Amino acid sequence: MKKLMISAAALALLGLPALANDLAGKSWDEIVAQARTEGEVTWYVWHLQDALREAVKPFEAEYGIKVTIAEGTIGGHFDKVLADRMRKTGDVDVHALGFDRYEGMDLAGLYIPLDILPPDSGRAYEVTGVSGQGHAVAYWGNQSGIAYDPAKVDETDLPQNAAEFAEFWAANPGKFGFNYENGGAGPSFYTNVIVNLGGWDRADGTEDVNRLMALEPAMAFFRDNGPNYVITASNADSITRLSDGELVMVSAWEDHLAGLQQRGEVRKDLKFYVPEMGMNGGGNGVGIPLNAPHPAAAAVFVNWLASAETQSMFNATFGTVPMNAAADSSKALVSPEDRANQVAAPARPFRDSVEAYFIENVILER
Repeated sequence: MKKLMISAAALALLGLPALANDLAGKSWDEIVAQARTEGEVTWYVWHLQDALREAVKPFEAEYGIKVTIAEGTIGGHFDKVLADRMRKTGDVDVHALGFDRYEGMDLAGLYIPLDILPPDSGRAYEVTGVSGQGHAVAYWGNQSGIAYDPAKVDETDLPQNAAEFAEFWAANPGKFGFNYENGGAGPSFYTNVIVNLGGWDRADGTEDVNRLMALEPAMAFFRDNGPNYVITASNADSITRLSDGELVMVSAWEDHLAGLQQRGEVRKDLKFYVPEMGMNGGGNGVGIPLNAPHPAAAAVFVNWLASAETQSMFNATFGTVPMNAAADSSKALVSPEDRANQVAAPARPFRDSVEAYFIENVILER
């Protein structure tokens, strides 16, 4: 993950405006009026792009502002924002990013301050201890966990820690699946198993080869149990194989499963839980680049995304964890008791090293 260390002062020295298309000092009514005149906003978001194109239609109808969702990946979008920062006017109006990636970034050197938005005490500017620094706000809450087939696995038998997962694998060989790429549900599962086995301080992101070597017993745990679990191709592959009956339990994201169920793409009887050992939860945020071509429309759109009404709609439509305290969360798949098992993803960059070490010493050894 690249870190953006460029500051607003540095941008000014480069001859670029510290805040292009400055909205500061304008009333919200003036910003909305300017947004309607601008008439369009381009959102760089990497997930569920087709579904989100449908979800933003109420915004388009209310404000008469067309929303274009750019194709691309999270990495490609971030590279685009970085490349555009030297231009007087870029191409990106609203940029989405996983909230954990804001850690260590100088967001003031990339996004405009969001104090231009109207007051709303329910908005989330901090997720799992990571701050948006007043320049990014959460719009999407997610929780990784375990999806399972209740017709084949009783709720009282759900494994809760590393030892119990090993027992489940042995009793149900070839019926549990997780991915190691193409989505973060699998990495959330295996990294939290490693943490549960001991020897990894998840809050310490310091790179250290000795720390990696200390995790060898956890790698051996996965290698020894390898014949009894399945490696899937992606988050989507895991849920599809669960819904089809090939697997009975897989790592998954709450919002991903709920969205697929609500669109009728997988079985509605599948259930989801967060084991007691903990699995990663967090969210995604949005910021408005300093040189956004339609800054007022971007501000109105970000305000809409983070509103209680939109967050309630996202919960009902996608099963997301609402990122506004006033939103309705009644459609969530996770119980309040399970939600308490949420943990923040382990700190980078050591987490990235662990994932690479796991691939080399477990996946490639299978």
